[in-house]
Amino acid sequence: MAPIAPMLAKPGSGLPPGDGWVFEPKWDGFRSIVFRDGDEVELGSRNEKPLTRYFPELVAALREALPPRCVVDGEIIVVGPDRRLDFDALQNRIHPAASRVNMLAGETPAMFVVFDLLALGDRDLRNESFESRRATLVGAFTPTDSVRLTPATTDRIEAERWFIEFEGAGCDGLIAKRPEQVYVSDKRVMVKVKPVRTADCVVAGFRWHKSGPIVGSLLLGLFSDDGQLHHVGITASFTDKRRRELVEELAPLRAEARVGHPWEEWLEYASEFEAKRQRVPGGNSRWNAKKDLSFEPLRCEWVVEVAYDHLQGNRFRHATTFRRWRTDRSPASCCYDQLEEATPVAIDEVLGRA
Repeated sequence: MAPIAPMLAKPGSGLPPGDGWVFEPKWDGFRSIVFRDGDEVELGSRNEKPLTRYFPELVAALREALPPRCVVDGEIIVVGPDRRLDFDALQNRIHPAASRVNMLAGETPAMFVVFDLLALGDRDLRNESFESRRATLVGAFTPTDSVRLTPATTDRIEAERWFIEFEGAGCDGLIAKRPEQVYVSDKRVMVKVKPVRTADCVVAGFRWHKSGPIVGSLLLGLFSDDGQLHHVGITASFTDKRRRELVEELAPLRAEARVGHPWEEWLEYASEFEAKRQRVPGGNSRWNAKKDLSFEPLRCEWVVEVAYDHLQGNRFRHATTFRRWRTDRSPASCCYDQLEEATPVAIDEVLGRA
């Protein structure tokens, strides 16, 4: 019965050593455990909250693809017009208005990628091996255009190719599983391997930490060809001691920082930007309306090197990791042309390996 917490993965610096691993693409979507009992279908999120109302088109698709009584683990994704994963479009599917939910279900329909089977009929499979669960899933599952089976391989050389090629489709690296692994909810027993690159960015502001007057995160910017400084993400990988030190170190950059700051208008016109679905440093969080995303501007004089996994549009998909200050770099040199972009690949190339 719902809810069930999903099994999780711990980060790895590369493909785990040794033989016997099973490798799958790491999908960049919403993790979801699906429960089906006849006509009743329920989509649960990673935090065990229901997602069913936001993806009505998947309910009918899952009835067609899944056995009459089962529980499966997988990922909700949206594929863009370029046949690559579109996480922005997926995020926009979470909306309180039923009319908009139904409209978006037609405009940007979701897909569901299945990668594990937790129950089939009266049979609880969580204490069986992944190898057994996967074999049962393949035999019980009927792929459709909207509900697909994730590819899997035990060949390390093929997995290394997938790691490079599938990023071009919007995948987020690889997941490594042991074939003998039972399903353990809320435990990091799998391994996730993500691409890591570095970039030099302008530090254009910061946010206070929720625990008090210490620095929570630094706001990062990159210059486009037309000279505009774009907000590309944050870095927040600091200890509490380092957060307190940063308050004093950044103090000189706060003086008169608002005057002529490239993001000053975002504070004044935040609501207008939000209406256009543009992410801005001072905008509201789409996940938590009470979360304060206001920021303190800094004079754009310092450069930081950060590690990132991949881009989502013109910004970093996840929070970056602080590497070092770059006193040898000028802010004007922090441009998009330093970023590596994966060769575009259609998602059909990934799903076709299943």
